[in-house]
Amino acid sequence: MQPQNALLSATGTTIFTVMSALATEHGAINLGQGFPDYDGPEDVIEAAAAALKDGRNQYPPLTGVPELRQAVAAHNKRFYGLEVDPNAEVVVTSGATEAITACLMAVLNPGDECVLIEPLYDTYLPVVKLLGAVPKLVRLTPPKWELPRAELAAAFGPKTKAILLNTPMNPTGKVFTAAELAFVADLLERHDAYAICDEVYEHLTFDGWKHIPLMTLPGMRPRCMRVGSAGKTFSLTGWKIGYVTCDRSLAPNVAKAHQNLTFTTPPNLQRGVAVGLAKEDAYFAGLSAHLERKRDRMAAGLARLGFGVLPTQGSYFITTDFRPLGFNGDDVAFCRAITLEAKVTAIPVTAFYASEQPPSHYARFAFCKNDALLDEALARLGRWIEQRRPGSIAAAG
Repeated sequence: MQPQNALLSATGTTIFTVMSALATEHGAINLGQGFPDYDGPEDVIEAAAAALKDGRNQYPPLTGVPELRQAVAAHNKRFYGLEVDPNAEVVVTSGATEAITACLMAVLNPGDECVLIEPLYDTYLPVVKLLGAVPKLVRLTPPKWELPRAELAAAFGPKTKAILLNTPMNPTGKVFTAAELAFVADLLERHDAYAICDEVYEHLTFDGWKHIPLMTLPGMRPRCMRVGSAGKTFSLTGWKIGYVTCDRSLAPNVAKAHQNLTFTTPPNLQRGVAVGLAKEDAYFAGLSAHLERKRDRMAAGLARLGFGVLPTQGSYFITTDFRPLGFNGDDVAFCRAITLEAKVTAIPVTAFYASEQPPSHYARFAFCKNDALLDEALARLGRWIEQRRPGSIAAAG
């Protein structure tokens, strides 16, 4: 048989699928994949259910139903002061992963360079490569994950077409500062490049940190494609509804990419999300406060057990250093050991790196779960740690 696509053949199954399958196999509490174990707002779900029965179940418009495009535009105005034309500057997609792919497709040609920041979500790099573009990796360093300005500037050059920027950031929990964003904006202006902005955790920020869309900075509106996610904002990850806000000069190519990926997105779910985006400010503030309490609960529990707990300013995730436990293996061995032996699953942070010699002593835990489940996971980890004493914890074989 002729060889299949070389890049896809060489790409492993996503770490989230692998660890979730391992969790299921061993009856482990899955704190690996970032999905809540509770449903989203009842009125949003009811609106989608009602929309199934009102006779509008055929293909919706390519760029999204009018109700949702208008809701996305209003959301941009309400939270960020962005004036957006719902008919020319919003594209609805089947999830944020598709939205990011469509945005990359909209601007990248083979041979173009695209700057990516490590650690990075695991679909970014394969898509850039599948488009024939050249990834230029810049690494953030724990525990503060500060933007390395000299390295970022060095990654930009004559062939730079775009940067893919994720803030609030998975897996680090970092929220980019105004000064860091201004530095990125200056590079984009100087190199006449675009930004694909993965902002799916925009409403999940803590400790007074506020998300600032790069698109709101001077000169950035024509350069930015801003990606949002109903899955994260409404705790409905299975709905797979994403939305791109971008200048009218970019939207046609984003829409053409969407046309060739999924064409349209379920209309009833779109109309449910439109109801969600119109919810009162208290909902969005409450979402942040709700998750901040869960973060605090999980962080305090992990710290009591002896983990080194890194700061988390946003997202669903806590990054931990397991070296203080005395574990001698790498992060893959650690996550496998706690899944099999403690019956708790986390994600090895090396899965978010593509370049050589990533830090291999960090594990990422999702805290977007019911309190009882978080408490049980902490109790299981505590028993496992206690059972491994006295002496250092040995890596699982």
